[in-house]
Amino acid sequence: MNVWRRLLLATVCGVAVASVYSAQTVLPSMGDSLGVSARHAGWIVSTGQFGYLVGLVLLVPLGDVVADRRKLIAVHLTVTAAGLFVTAAASAAWTAFAGLALAGMFAVVVQTTVAYAATAAPPAERGRTIGVVTSGVVVGILGARFVTGVLAQAWGWRSMYALLGALALALAALVLRALPPESSSRTPVGYRQALVSLSGLFGQRLFLTRGLIAFFLFASFGTLWSSLSLALADAPWHLSESQTGLFGIAGLAGALGAARAGRWADAGPALPISGLALALLVVSWAATAQLSWSLWLLALGIVVLDFAVQVVHVSNQHVLTTAHPERTSSVIGGYMVFYSLGSALGAATTTSVFSSHGWGASSLLGAAFATCALIVWVTGARRPSATPAGRGRASAPQRSAAAGALKDQEPCAPGSPSLFRDGTRLLPVPKPVEASDDRACRDPVQHH
Repeated sequence: MNVWRRLLLATVCGVAVASVYSAQTVLPSMGDSLGVSARHAGWIVSTGQFGYLVGLVLLVPLGDVVADRRKLIAVHLTVTAAGLFVTAAASAAWTAFAGLALAGMFAVVVQTTVAYAATAAPPAERGRTIGVVTSGVVVGILGARFVTGVLAQAWGWRSMYALLGALALALAALVLRALPPESSSRTPVGYRQALVSLSGLFGQRLFLTRGLIAFFLFASFGTLWSSLSLALADAPWHLSESQTGLFGIAGLAGALGAARAGRWADAGPALPISGLALALLVVSWAATAQLSWSLWLLALGIVVLDFAVQVVHVSNQHVLTTAHPERTSSVIGGYMVFYSLGSALGAATTTSVFSSHGWGASSLLGAAFATCALIVWVTGARRPSATPAGRGRASAPQRSAAAGALKDQEPCAPGSPSLFRDGTRLLPVPKPVEASDDRACRDPVQHH
């Protein structure tokens, strides 16, 4: 997993996720062209998000079924390209919605790519690798806004979808040539077993806590970006599509947050870093709310918001893939269900709120979602611990090895299949801890 392969995987993620978010910059012109009112323009983005949700449930578990995820990545990129070409050629709203739904459904190649990267990377570099690959997602989401604005100004909104389709096809061929096959040490499971495994995650507190944080996190994220183009095109600024797209460059600071968050996760303090980032997310809305009189404060708020979102997002994925190393595709796919639902909620509600009550109301909505994410984090972090009685204390080398493997985990879920490492052999916990705090999970062998 050298630097060039990391960059290739990051590019795959960027192109795939751009297919879902590109519409946010051109909602006014895209809605006018397809006959969709401004009040319902948010559904253009939400359609791709709902397709993404279906893909997370039905397609991402395939990553634990196939022996070599490279081929799955190539197939998903090819179908994503087909959906993008349909959208680019659409003459009616229903055709565009169908293309967006198809592209969104197979854009879950992002999760398969992250799972491939997490498996291929050495355990000590897993956080760094996930951070670099996830930075491609940030660049795709935010960089696409700038590129979309420029292309739409010159050749119309359809040009962006045609370009993304061509890039997806080229990447499908490159993935098969440039990436090595996955290690044969990973044992594939049946599709039904993968689906059952995915559904079982929703009963675990660790997974639900991180998932609910992601739900509110990306609802807040979607609230900003799905209504921003409408607000900037309105009084008092009346900005063009290319000018609106420039704010995507400000958000690219979030890519730095994603890469840095991976290093922090490898170092261990994933739990406190997540709380600090969520607090920054809430504060960022105080700056973005000043859009009506200051574009500089808006830009500052965007930088802080995107940085905070990506720090939490990378930390979440690192914690969950460390807790479930044998089913990374399923756990990432299940986690991203919350992401998709939150993003769709933010996109669908913010355009309606903005149309009725203006930017101030949209800002309050985004801040409320961010506050909910912080409340979930505080509630999960403060659960009291229950140390099983009668357990002997492990030796120092055993404690050091286990703590090093799981040092970034947050409170353990009741009945969760948390795993300890002893060399290369995984040892399941015979009696799960009912509840624990950050200290308990950093001292796993003692509680085991």
